[in-house]
Amino acid sequence: MSAPNKPEIIKQFQISDKDTGSSEVQIALLTARIAHLTEHLRAHKKDFHSRRGLIMLTNRRRKLLNYLKGNALDKYNEIIQKLNLRK
Repeated sequence: MSAPNKPEIIKQFQISDKDTGSSEVQIALLTARIAHLTEHLRAHKKDFHSRRGLIMLTNRRRKLLNYLKGNALDKYNEIIQKLNLRK
């Protein structure tokens, strides 16, 4: 798996033309980075520094999802389905 392509992800999840930092975009970018880092860790099992980074990314994504769930439940459900996340 190659590195996540940021402009494509932003274009797919943005709300308006100039939107680059909404919660949905941030969650999608973090999900791509998490997937990339997960593949890296499958090959390099003892890379504990990257593992710490992965944990930090998942925590940040969880906080953004909680924010979205509290403020816009319909957008939360939509992004969960689009990204195939568990909840």
